[in-house]
Amino acid sequence: MDVKVEVDRSRDRSQPLDKLGPDETLKANSDQLRGTIAKSLADPITLSVDPSDNKLMKFHGIYQQDDRDIRDERRRQKLEPAFFFMARVRLPGGVCSPSQWLKLDELGRAYGGDTVRLTTRQTFQLHHVLKHNLRPALQGLREVLLDTKAACGDDTRGVMATVNPLVSKAHAEVYALAKQASEHALHRTGAYREIWYEEERDPSTIKKVPDGSEEPFYGRTYMPRKFKIGFAIPPSNDIDVYSQDLGLIAIVERGKLKGFNVAIGGGLGRTDQAPKTYPRLASVIGYIDAAKLFPTIDAVMSVQRDYGDRVDRLHARFKYTIDDKGLDWIKAEIERRAGFDLAPAKPYTFTSNGDPLGWLKGENGRLHCTLFIQNGRVINQPGRPLMDGLREVARIHKGHFRLTPNQNLIIADIAPEDRPAIEAVMKQYGLDEFETRSGLRLNSMACVALPTCALAMAESERYLPDLVTKIETLLGAHGLKDEPITIRMTGCPNGCARPYIAEIALTGRAPGKYNLYLGGGFHGQRLNKMYLENVGESAILEALDKVLGHFARERTEGEHFGDFAIRAGYVAEVKEGRYFND
Repeated sequence: MDVKVEVDRSRDRSQPLDKLGPDETLKANSDQLRGTIAKSLADPITLSVDPSDNKLMKFHGIYQQDDRDIRDERRRQKLEPAFFFMARVRLPGGVCSPSQWLKLDELGRAYGGDTVRLTTRQTFQLHHVLKHNLRPALQGLREVLLDTKAACGDDTRGVMATVNPLVSKAHAEVYALAKQASEHALHRTGAYREIWYEEERDPSTIKKVPDGSEEPFYGRTYMPRKFKIGFAIPPSNDIDVYSQDLGLIAIVERGKLKGFNVAIGGGLGRTDQAPKTYPRLASVIGYIDAAKLFPTIDAVMSVQRDYGDRVDRLHARFKYTIDDKGLDWIKAEIERRAGFDLAPAKPYTFTSNGDPLGWLKGENGRLHCTLFIQNGRVINQPGRPLMDGLREVARIHKGHFRLTPNQNLIIADIAPEDRPAIEAVMKQYGLDEFETRSGLRLNSMACVALPTCALAMAESERYLPDLVTKIETLLGAHGLKDEPITIRMTGCPNGCARPYIAEIALTGRAPGKYNLYLGGGFHGQRLNKMYLENVGESAILEALDKVLGHFARERTEGEHFGDFAIRAGYVAEVKEGRYFND
């Protein structure tokens, strides 16, 4: 029976009760995310699922995709697309044990096309999973205490945390809080266990909450859109804290965590054909002691839950709620709901958003080695069997792994006496290639895009390495080969690789065509600005040759490329997201 969608009367009364978007009605009528997913999985006629179930499965961390390289040919043969699924793991803070790595390796070989992918939100994705293999894959994850809950959908996505091992005591405490935050914000429906583990429905979950739902916080309609939380520990802004809906900037004094500066309203997605959409950097609104963390998370999320746009999904992210209501109003409402006022923000400094590659020693004497994983793709390639090599590392490693927000991998917590064995495997399998890479390549990042992403309009992961090789020729000519410059590429305007804060960014418009952006902040503190629109490779290389040459000749000491692009007048500085498209 359909459920009438209503909005709590404490919520924004400007939102008409009878004009909620179709996705809101779908969620309300989904029986807490169950829909008809089980029926769709059992349908032997097609490799796809019902369109409504496809949307609901995102809350379970699963996206339906198809092989776009052969889509046209299959259409000509009057065949349905070559459907498969992507499953994204929930992995707070990117921490993974060797046993978990080995299980993911096993599942990637069995169901994921002999590959796994490290994402920009510190987790794993399995691509190419056929419908009948979804349950075995998710049940395999369960064996090592992993799942894919809330890795997609209108809920709290995977919670990020700075991975810098040089501040290991503070990191350990912040990671623990990030893990708690992930569990705290997780949806409570039993749908996941019933569908994927084939457990019986627990009758006690029915009408568990006064409104008849299973969700004490989310209710029947969950969040208006995705909501992202991240913890950063200065001076490293590797998580790009200003891109989070809720960013928590750790304040560490004398090696001890004191609390967090609170930043709200970050979000990088936009749509080329909808100028009302724009990326926005989070605004720092104050400071809280660590003991006030979870009431603050609840207050911030509930404001967005109750006031976010549930009619227009293009306008539903927290950034638009803030800009519509005003930052002061939102802050006051957060404080009212939390039951306390935020203190003035405390001083902090970020110096980069990249990864310190290679070997480092932590405070406790343990070693950490950060490996460069180009675009996060773990796969065996001629001359560099990366997947095999990392499997061998996992078999002998006694510590853990940390996935970085830049798609790299830290072999973490190595005893000094175990270093030679790890280094021997790295050398055997070519895992130490970061030692010969350019500064640009080591600071590059790309989304998956074609052939699997349904939204992609151009190549990204498969193209960026070749484009970087051509740009490296320009860098060499201008004496900039070792200069750290951030470059990011996406196959569409969405912000999956966080392009709009890179010093050089390319977002896909059509096959072989991209928008070129310049001027982002080196440590993620500033949006970039479009320099060229809808251009191909030759125009991109010509433009970069000009600007890089000028940078090499006239930069000041310590000046980063993004700062120079603004100072030299190539692009204007974007001071606020609302003016990004001007």
